[in-house]
Amino acid sequence: MNKLHLGCGKRFIPGYMHLDLARFDHIDIFTSADDLSMIDNETVDEIYACHLLGYFDLFEAKNVLKEWNRVLVKGGRLRLSVTDFDALLKIYNKTQNIKKILGPLFGRMPLNENTIYHRTTYNRFILEEVLTETNFHKIKDWDTFSTFPDYDDFSKAFFPHEDRTGIQVSINILAEKK
Repeated sequence: MNKLHLGCGKRFIPGYMHLDLARFDHIDIFTSADDLSMIDNETVDEIYACHLLGYFDLFEAKNVLKEWNRVLVKGGRLRLSVTDFDALLKIYNKTQNIKKILGPLFGRMPLNENTIYHRTTYNRFILEEVLTETNFHKIKDWDTFSTFPDYDDFSKAFFPHEDRTGIQVSINILAEKK
């Protein structure tokens, strides 16, 4: 088990173990991303989580990141994508249309027989602060287009839709476990 794709939903990335509460055929382990108790300490090389951390409030997010840190090997990588609140403000200021930002801001998603919503949002500053507090370092941007060229998820979201010259909706961070 080298790589985990947490909160993957319907999306499948070859070479990753898929963990989610959603029921899809490719899910390897049905679990919440805050409970990786079935995985031993320091056995994972990489974790990818796209627009998942926002479903936990800021206090819960710190515990979630500590749990992810626990399973990563020293120097293990966390590829993280979260909604960028600063980008949403730019989109709103440009359009003056709140409907343009409601989806990424509140993250409404059906999950089995329930619906879940984002419980927090991030900007670059707060995300780096939380990562640093939870034993991550070497925090930098990463290019989701070159890492996953044939894979589409919210890490590649732009406004206007699919316009890479527009405003990128996500902060895409690569961080390492200390």
